[in-house]
Amino acid sequence: MRTLAFLLLSFGVLAVLVLLLRWTYGSGTSLVARRPRTGRPDEYGLLVAVCDPADAAEARRSAALLAAAGLRHTLVRTADGLRLMVWPADEAAARAVLRRDGRRD
Repeated sequence: MRTLAFLLLSFGVLAVLVLLLRWTYGSGTSLVARRPRTGRPDEYGLLVAVCDPADAAEARRSAALLAAAGLRHTLVRTADGLRLMVWPADEAAARAVLRRDGRRD
């Protein structure tokens, strides 16, 4: 009797695991995050674009200037090219730092 109960319990646990794995990895909607989509510069929530660098090297130099000034920033690749984004409260200070160094706005 105990072996029959153990066998039924084992099959029940195995069935639950199969169902969970099938639901997780089956077709349809995935629980795994999709690959990020490149958006337009105005699709980044509250972040404001302050610089549109010509290449990655200029973007890193501009980002280093903002970091040295203590400004939080994010470098993103948008559908229109690279953009250096900051929070709205830091926008004026970021533009001043970049303007002082001769970077494009």
